[in-house]
Amino acid sequence: MIERLLPGAEHLQNIHPLVVHFPIAFTFGAAALYLAAAAARNDSITWAGFWMLVLGAAGAVVSAASGLYAGEGVMVAPSVRDALLENHEHLMIAVTVGVVALAAWAFVARPMPKRARSVFLAGLVALCVVMALGADYGGRMVYDYNAGGDACGQPIDFSK
Repeated sequence: MIERLLPGAEHLQNIHPLVVHFPIAFTFGAAALYLAAAAARNDSITWAGFWMLVLGAAGAVVSAASGLYAGEGVMVAPSVRDALLENHEHLMIAVTVGVVALAAWAFVARPMPKRARSVFLAGLVALCVVMALGADYGGRMVYDYNAGGDACGQPIDFSK
């Protein structure tokens, strides 16, 4: 059925590439909104940041689960697995734990913690940095080594 809706999806090895971009967008959006809300002292922006963070956490759980499920079956050379996939996996698991923890903190102190607000915001910014690093490993696997698709033959050995 998915092939009828998304014909390009038939070339994917798994659904992970279809879900990874949502938590990235929501979490970066949450960080931007929370920082803007803190600067402007605007509660409506804070609530928008809260909901973006909640969606980012939910998306991160789905993305991590789909990645862990698909990890062993990704057709990449062992050298790519060692150099990129393992680092990607470790960083993105850390991001998932972090975004869920921050979302839980924000949920308890809705919409944003009043105590240790600077720690919360710094944690969100740090989380975005780690997410960008982890996403870079994933992007390199896809664009440099064709992980997740069947556009060219496998395996392609790690070269850079």
